[in-house]
Formats: sequence, structure tokens, C-alpha cells
Amino acid sequence: KANSKLVAFNTEQAGKAMDMCHCLTDTSTRGVAVVPKLALDVMSCEVMRVLQLTDSCIVPISYQVPRKEFHEDLYPDTVGTTPAMSAVEWWGGGNKQVEKVSLHPDKRPKPKAPPAKQTPAKKDLDPARGCSTSSSPLSTPSSSAVPSRSPSTTSGLSSGFLPSPSPSQSTKTIQGLLGPTSKFRHIQGAVMHRNTHITNMRGLNLTTPGECDGFCVNRERVAVPLAISGGQIAIFERSQPGRVPDTALPTIQNSVNVVDFCWDPFDTQRLAVAGDDAKIRLWRVPKGGLTETLTEPELILQGHTEKIYSIKFHPLASGLLVSSSYDLTVRLWNLDSREQVKLLSGHEDQIFGMAWSPDGKLLATVCKDGKVRIYDPRKSTTPIQEGPGPEGPRGARVVWVCGGKYVLVSGFDSRSERGLYLYSADSLSSGTIATTQVDVSPSTLIPFYDPDTSVVILTGKGDTRVHIYEIVPEEPYLIECSSFNSPEPHKGLVFLPKTECNVRDVEIAVGLLLTKASIEPVAFRVPRVKKEFFQDDIYSDTAVWWEPALTASAWLSGSNGQHKKISLKPKDMTPVSEAPKEAPVRKYLPSSVYLEEKTDEQKKEELLSAMVAKLGNMDDPLPQESFQGVDEDEWVSKCDGNRWMDESQPE
Repeated sequence: KANSKLVAFNTEQAGKAMDMCHCLTDTSTRGVAVVPKLALDVMSCEVMRVLQLTDSCIVPISYQVPRKEFHEDLYPDTVGTTPAMSAVEWWGGGNKQVEKVSLHPDKRPKPKAPPAKQTPAKKDLDPARGCSTSSSPLSTPSSSAVPSRSPSTTSGLSSGFLPSPSPSQSTKTIQGLLGPTSKFRHIQGAVMHRNTHITNMRGLNLTTPGECDGFCVNRERVAVPLAISGGQIAIFERSQPGRVPDTALPTIQNSVNVVDFCWDPFDTQRLAVAGDDAKIRLWRVPKGGLTETLTEPELILQGHTEKIYSIKFHPLASGLLVSSSYDLTVRLWNLDSREQVKLLSGHEDQIFGMAWSPDGKLLATVCKDGKVRIYDPRKSTTPIQEGPGPEGPRGARVVWVCGGKYVLVSGFDSRSERGLYLYSADSLSSGTIATTQVDVSPSTLIPFYDPDTSVVILTGKGDTRVHIYEIVPEEPYLIECSSFNSPEPHKGLVFLPKTECNVRDVEIAVGLLLTKASIEPVAFRVPRVKKEFFQDDIYSDTAVWWEPALTASAWLSGSNGQHKKISLKPKDMTPVSEAPKEAPVRKYLPSSVYLEEKTDEQKKEELLSAMVAKLGNMDDPLPQESFQGVDEDEWVSKCDGNRWMDESQPE
């Protein structure tokens, strides 16, 4: 159990086990069962079939001998299915053996039909195999629905009794067994090159409240709180990576401890900071970054009576901010008029998180009192919907998914296990429609949702693992994908806008990882073969998020809007949907190669023939015999001791 390797042995020779073949499986094995001999596909020389139990499915694994048709040496008579005696006969001392039957298709005995009252109305019993032929995917008579994992397997299995299903039927059967799969299941996270890192960061505040993401980023700069009195915030330009100098840096002096902060999505120079003095301060960072310490904010918002939990900008309307506080209220602020415009009530305990709907009409909250609420701030100051939330009191986050049709909450259950809870936005009171337990950890999972791919990426402060799920609007709703593990515990993970992704490397998300002393970019890529083409099945048109759809006053008066959308396709790339079709490449050798394997004697004869052919024929004249030399009568020589002389020379 828990292995991923199956080994088959031959034990015929003097009781000694001889290793015959190995089968490496894709997932860990939780159990293995052998299929009875009568269920094998003997016409394809299947000698064994096992069922592998994994964490989520049952996989048939077939072992075959590379031969054709039925071979009696492979299939001796096997034990039949007719009992040899009754229990009374055995108790009386009987020792009869079960009669053996032949596996040959023409010699198999036909079993007696069962009584009519025992036959199901909608199922037929296959006499040759002794199994039901219902529509259940586990009762498929042939194992061709799942390709064999043995190296010697041919392209498919054909039963002598029932026709093999077509490839499309086999695919449907596999999907029925394994469930839906995600195109992002093999997503890979990788830390980018060191020259993109910001290093040597000192004095960072790594103990921000649970409602805060730890740090925030926009297209141009990063804001990180410092563990210095006065609530100071350091600003780092993304265009200037590298080692931070050891000298003192200019900062934003908030004068009180920072509890939460975020960048204005429509103004890369404006930073909103919430302090523990119940005030919200708006700061303006000069173009090019800080050159001196800022001590005077651009605007101060005051209205809460106790410390603030969190703040969020409106996704569509410019100059509109929402905040939650220990006074159990949620307040909306118009930054243009510098005043509070709405006060929402109804919470009975700490407000863990807030999230605007994609269309900007509704606001969802999750509270420590165990409730998830949805507000329509322009119509009512009380929640329009309310439903049961996570049972654990340790923290939670909320985000809208699938175009605003569902609400996803990350929180804890009664046993302090972290989990995901999916609600229908139209019926919170009905409870969750899907849940999944993630792991056990003390930190709250902070979700990042990409509306273009419907992928949610989650991690907690102090974790080393980043979890990734695809959310689909039908069962099973939550499909787990590959996870990413950071080399050391990170203190936060925030994501850049979608336009920062490199589509040539098939990046669907780019985040910044905060460690003890550095900020490291992390790219999440989908492995594709034809990377030279634009993957238009992954990259849908994305929103022009940096331009507001309407003003705060227009939204408050009842107007609605939506972002324009643009394509991420570069001009010099062709969509993969328009790529020329290529002929499929055969990955495995045909079965004829195994069937026509030569013996040792044949290989020896071929080797000797090749050697003889290379040496040539011994009867052929030598090359020097064809040379033209001097006639023999022109040379008359005699031997004088050891000296050869020409006769024409004097002695």
C-alpha cells in the first residue's frame, strides 16, 4: 500500500520466483484485487487483470502476452464457478473438488439460467463472464475502456463475447470513473530569476493582523509595513529590483500602528491606510517613488468608534472605499466628497472579511458569529441574505467566483481544519453546495481568484505550500490542481494584475512572495507543447481594470457599469485554435515488432553474414595485382654477397 509499483513474477521453475515485468502507476496504491480468470480477454492473450484502488478511483491494469488468438499453453483449465458440494455434505465428511473448466471460448460450459425472481428487471447476466452488463462503468466487460499499463500491451483488447466499446465510449467511461479534470491540473509555480528580487529588506513587520494580507502591490510599487514605532510603511519601486541599501529609507509615517492598507486600483500613487485609532489615512506617493519621508496624509476619514479591521476599494467606481471595524459596522466612504455615505449593520461579532461582487452591486461579509451575509448597500443597511458560515472562530476570508454566481469562503471547521466552502449567491440560507478540507494549519487561507480562468490560489501567512483549485459551476465544483511549495515559510503572497503575465510562457498568474528579508516574484505557468502559439483556450479577454467604469457619486445614485475588455494576444502570435493540424505521432512500437522478435541463433547468423560481407570474397584479386610495372627481361641481376648489382655495371 502507498506504493506506485506493481511487479509480476513467474514461479514455474522449481518454485523460484523470476521477475517478469514491472508496472509503474501514476498514483499511490491503496489496495489491489485480482480479477477472476473467467473474466479475462483470452482472445487478446490477457493473462492477468488487477484492479488498483487509489485515493479517488479504481483503475484496471491489464497484463498481456504479445501473441494473437487463444493459446492453450497460456490458459490451463481453471476452477469453475459451480460448487462441488453443499455445506451439509462437507460437514458430513465430504472432500470433493470444484470441477475445472476450460477457458477456450468454444469449450466453456454454459451455466444454468438463474431463477426469474432473482434476475433484475434492467440488468442482463453475461453467462460467459458471470458479471452484470449494466450501465455502471465498473461493470464494463472488456478492459479496453482503460488502456493497459504493461509495456507489451497492444493497442486495445477485443472480447470474444461482447464487442469492444468505441474510443468515444471508452473516454466517457474513464471520465465517469475519474470525474472531470482541469486543464490547469499540472500548473507549475516557479520563483523567477534573482535579478527580479528585492533583497536585504530589514525591520519588516511580519505580525500584521489576520484580516490584513501582510503587504500590497500594484503595477508600479510595493508597500510593506515596518516594525518601527509610528506605523511606518516602506515603498519599493518594482522597476528598481535588487539589494536595498543599508542606509535609512524614506517611509510613510502613519503615526499609529497599521492594521490594513491597500492601493487605489485606479490611481497607482494613492495608498489607503487604516490605523488602530479608528481612522483611515490616504497617502499620495510621488512619481518615481519616495525621496523623503511623508508625514502629512492627503486625506483623513474618521467615523468608526473602534479599531478598524479591513478596508477595500470598489472594483468599478472611482473614489469609493468600504471599511469594517470593531464597532461591528461596515461603512462606505466617498473620497471625492470626503465623507461617510453608508453605514451597514447586522453583524454580531468580529468581521473577518469583505468582498465586492464582480459587478460592484453587492457586498459579501463573513463574520465570527458563524454567518455569511450579502448586502445591497444602495438599497438597504441590513443584509438581504444570510447563511451559515464556517464553524471555526479562528478566521475566514470571502471572495466571489464564477461571475458572481457563487461565494467562496475559506475558514475553519469545528476541529480547526482549514477548508473551502462554496455557496450559491442566490440562496445563502440553503448552506454550502460544496466543501473540501484542505489541511491543518493555524493561519487563515487568503484566496486570490482569477476571473478569466476561474482558478483560485490560496495560502496562509507562515505557510510553505500554495494550494490551487479550479472552480466550475457544476459538480464537483472544486477541482484540485497541482500545488506550489516555497523553499521557506512565506509571510504573504499577493498577485499582480493579469496584464503583467507573460503569455509567451503561458503564465496565468504572477505573484510576489514576501519572506523575512526579500520579495520574490513567482510565476504560475501551464505546461503546453505549442508555446509558440497564443493559448486562446486559456486567455480570454481580460478587463481593463485600471480604468474606472463610473464615479462614486454615479454609483451611489443607482448607476451601474462594467469594465471594457481587451485581448492579451500579441500581434505576432497565432492562436492555437488556428494552428495547422499535425498527424499524430505513434508513441509506441507496433505489436508486430514484439511478435517478430528474432531468436539468438537468427541474430548470430545475421552477425556472421554481415562480417563476411564486410571482409569481401577471398577469390577476388588483390588490388596490387592490377598495378602496371617493368617487364622482367629488362632486369637481370645477380647476387654478390649481400650486394645486388646491375649486369651493365663493371665488377
